[in-house]
Amino acid sequence: MTKVSLTHIGGPTVLIEFGGWRLLTDPTFDPPGRTYSFGWGTSSRKLTAPALDATALPAIDAVLLTHVHHGDNLDDAGRALLPTAGTIVTTLSGARTLPHPARGLRPGHSTRLEAPGRPPIDITATPCRHGPPLSRPIVGEVTGFSLTWPGQEHGPLWITGDTVYHRALRRAAAALRPGTVLLHLGGVGFPITGPLRYTMTARQAVRLHEAIKPRTVLPVHYEGWQHFRENRDGVERELAGRSSTLRESLRWLPRGVASDVSV
Repeated sequence: MTKVSLTHIGGPTVLIEFGGWRLLTDPTFDPPGRTYSFGWGTSSRKLTAPALDATALPAIDAVLLTHVHHGDNLDDAGRALLPTAGTIVTTLSGARTLPHPARGLRPGHSTRLEAPGRPPIDITATPCRHGPPLSRPIVGEVTGFSLTWPGQEHGPLWITGDTVYHRALRRAAAALRPGTVLLHLGGVGFPITGPLRYTMTARQAVRLHEAIKPRTVLPVHYEGWQHFRENRDGVERELAGRSSTLRESLRWLPRGVASDVSV
């Protein structure tokens, strides 16, 4: 069993520490107040500051970047941090567009992080669909990440990335059987696209949990921006009215404070 320290900095940004490794997901460190364009007439304003400033971070061994083209997953301060990271892992298209060397992965493909005196980490890209069917040409390429290393007792650590629930996601998750899930929630929506959702809702999270039954589910990326339609209170209200084992697995990470999780 591995004890992993997780610090939720805000949005999708989490510092993951174990075995001498320091990994950072989707770095977002801009101050609140700015409105970011997401293309095709959509935009959102950042409402909440990060719990930690980028200058307070330790040296980062790798950045796990689910996508490069949305400001709520990679903002200006996050981009400024990238050259200081030892390794960047992202999508194939993202790796081509970044001005820094990066490892680009397609779903199902893997890369390995290795360093003397540390456990090797195998990082496998998992499928994401950041919106309704056939929306990828509009919303762009997004990926999730499954992390495995020696000594895990409960299965891989899975970062879902910005995605709705869909068949390819369910199949990949069933094959992985993750024990711990960093689950991007929030039910993102925009006035211009009405009821369409671009990240997972609580109802979809229930379906995913029933399919794979992970030990621990840690929601991230569900508040702090104008475009989220389900914050923590909304998720909890939805789950309160449902008979689901997800409530037993769900654990809300405090912002800016390290929390230990057994993986």
